[in-house]
Amino acid sequence: MPRNQFQRMIFALITVVITVHAYVFYSLYVVNGNTLMEVNGANSVLSAINKQGGVLMCGRFVPIWAVVLIEFAFAYLLENILGSPLSFRLACKVFDPIKTHPVIFESAIICATVGIMCPAMSLIAAFLYYPYYTGFNFAALLANWLKLVCYNFPFAFFTQLFFIQPLVRTVFKLIFAKDISSRALTADNSEKSPA
Repeated sequence: MPRNQFQRMIFALITVVITVHAYVFYSLYVVNGNTLMEVNGANSVLSAINKQGGVLMCGRFVPIWAVVLIEFAFAYLLENILGSPLSFRLACKVFDPIKTHPVIFESAIICATVGIMCPAMSLIAAFLYYPYYTGFNFAALLANWLKLVCYNFPFAFFTQLFFIQPLVRTVFKLIFAKDISSRALTADNSEKSPA
């Protein structure tokens, strides 16, 4: 899909914008929603978060928009530095990109990205959402990290493979339609020209 660094950055941007919102929603509403409502005596997750003054991050309460921005910054940085380059290399170790059907190769990249990004972002989340008011314990941090990986990995795998990446690829094709069609035209002309 992306053919140069600029396109890779845009692809990562679209992916991270969709993914961070999905994970914040998943974490706050699906995983922790009932607990937040019970602790705060609220009838909705949003009112529970507002009642407690925001989301507990780094030992203090911050608004949801700040949580999204902080996670976006970490995810975008990790995706560009670690996720995209390593996932492509891992997929290339298993499949030859020239001989493999594009859907299979792209699926391998998605699986490798989830395998890299889920534990990395869960480790960052374990630090950010650690209950620092009780003091710091390395064993508790590791336990929180493993718990987050167990919660996040199935969600990450299925949403990335079946929802987020197909949506991102569709949006990417719309944004770079002119470049994609010119590449296809160039490829067709090179195939038709005599050798």
